[in-house]
Amino acid sequence: MQDVDLNLLVALDALLAERSVTRAARRLGLSPSAMSRTLARLRRVTGDPLLVQAGRVLVPTPYADELGGRVHALARDALAVLRPAGSALDLASLERTFTLRAGEGFVELVAAPLAAQIAGAAPHVRLRFVPKPDNDAEPLRDGRIDLEIGVLGTSAPELRTQLLFRDGFVGVARLGHPLLAAPVTAERYAACRHVVASRRGEFAGPVDEALAQAGLRRTAMLVVPGYPEAMRVVRHSDLVALVPRSCLGNALTGDHAALLGLGSFELPVRTPAFNISAIWHPRLDAEPAQRWLRATVAAVCREAYP
Repeated sequence: MQDVDLNLLVALDALLAERSVTRAARRLGLSPSAMSRTLARLRRVTGDPLLVQAGRVLVPTPYADELGGRVHALARDALAVLRPAGSALDLASLERTFTLRAGEGFVELVAAPLAAQIAGAAPHVRLRFVPKPDNDAEPLRDGRIDLEIGVLGTSAPELRTQLLFRDGFVGVARLGHPLLAAPVTAERYAACRHVVASRRGEFAGPVDEALAQAGLRRTAMLVVPGYPEAMRVVRHSDLVALVPRSCLGNALTGDHAALLGLGSFELPVRTPAFNISAIWHPRLDAEPAQRWLRATVAAVCREAYP
C-alpha cells in the first residue's frame, strides 16, 4: 500500500480528459513542469506511454483508451470517499475549483459580483465558467460540471433545480434610433430589421409566433451566437434585438444597456416569461461545499435581480 498514490489517479483522469499536459495542469492547479513529471511517473507505474505526440496534440494509446472510463469513475469515487459528506466545512481553508456552465449574459453581468462574494468567504476557491453550447445533461451527470445556470432545457428526470429569478424578453435599439422616438407598436416593430441571438443559428425567435398571430412578420437580417453579441451589433447599427430583461443590467452592475448606448422598450406583443434556475445532479445534494456554492449563487442572484 505504500506504493499507492491516489494523486496519480486524479492526475491520470485529468490527462486523459484534457489530452494536454498544459490544460491538465491548469485543471489541477499545477505547473506544466509538475504535470510533465507526473506523466512520467504514470508511464513508469503503468509500463505504458499512455499519451503520445501526434503533431501538436497528444493522443491516447490503446491501453489509455481502455482505462479512460474506469479511471474517471475511480477518481470520482475515491475523492467522494476521502471527503466525507458530514465533515464540517471550513471556508477559510477550502481549496476547490467549481465548474459552472452559464450563458454569456449571466457571465458578463453576474460572474464578477459572484467572484467577489466567493473570495470574501473562501479565498482559496476558484470558479471556472465554461460555454453553454446546448442543454446536454451528460456533463452534470458525469461530474464535468458542478452547477448549471439557465433555463432547464433537458428531460433528464433526476436533475435538481432551484429558481434563481424570473426573466422575460424586451427589445433594444441604439439610442437615437427612430423606433424609440414614438410608442413602439407591433407594426413599427415588425417593420424594423432585426438581429437574432441563437446558439443554433436560427433566424426565428420567441417573438415571431406572437407577431404571426397579429398578421405580421419581421425581417431578421443577422444571427449571432448570444445576447451580448446582439447588443453590441445593435449599438453600431439600425438593427433591433430581442434580449432577456436580465441583460439590461441589475442592482449590482447598474444600467448595463445605457453604458452600451442602448435604449430598451417593452415588446408590443406578448412573449412568455421564463425561469432562470440553478441546475445540478442529485449526487451533489448533500456535499457541504456544493450546498454552499448553490446558496451563494442564489444569494447573489436575489441581490442582483430582486
